[in-house]
Amino acid sequence: MLISPEEFELAADNLRALALDERLKAQVMATPALARIAQRISQRYLAGDSIDSAFAQVAQITARGHRSSIECVGESIRDRHVAEAETGIFLRLAERLKRSKTDTTLSFDLSHLGSAIDPELGLRNALRVARAAREAGTYLMISAEGSDRTDLVLELWEKLICDFPETGITLQARLSRTSQDLVRVLELQAGPVRLVKGAFQEPLETAMARNDPGLADRYAQLAGALISSGRQTNIATHDARLIRRLKEEHGAALLSP
Repeated sequence: MLISPEEFELAADNLRALALDERLKAQVMATPALARIAQRISQRYLAGDSIDSAFAQVAQITARGHRSSIECVGESIRDRHVAEAETGIFLRLAERLKRSKTDTTLSFDLSHLGSAIDPELGLRNALRVARAAREAGTYLMISAEGSDRTDLVLELWEKLICDFPETGITLQARLSRTSQDLVRVLELQAGPVRLVKGAFQEPLETAMARNDPGLADRYAQLAGALISSGRQTNIATHDARLIRRLKEEHGAALLSP
């Protein structure tokens, strides 16, 4: 079955909505026909479904002269046993990185490791992974979640960097609160800041629309503040025009380690 660009974008929007609606996501994944459609659309955004497939992609990326980050998706875990099992996967990833000496970081949602069940459980598991990542010669990049979890994510990141200051954090340009969050983040001596536009379906009182023509300006403003601060900045966007703009505005400073 062929899918038009318009239908594909509509399906992608539905996936973004699913990411924030745990009840609906469970219903979709429990319905075989809907689950197949969701999995088909999601393949556009996924590099694979195993540690081996992830490392195969990393090898290709490295061969092209780029650095990489492995992100194991799976937010909103609601079962302690599952959270512990998923933590074990990240520990195996770190061990594989240590053996392979691959220059890549590990990225994940804190709720993947149990923060939505109990913040202390999420922190405890994240500390285990952070220690394994350091032993592998790399660091963690904490992913952004829905705006209702932004405070929790920042609070747990602030606790993580007490022992692992190299740990990075992700901010979403679309969120109205991000300029204030950026001030908070820059007050702390810690790891890199990854700046994304933000993919979640959020209400307009909380975030700019994904197609808002002013979003590029806001992203550029936030990126400029980050780069000027001297903090390592990860520009995480596929927007070619925006990337060209940032290169023109910041030149060599954008490429500094």
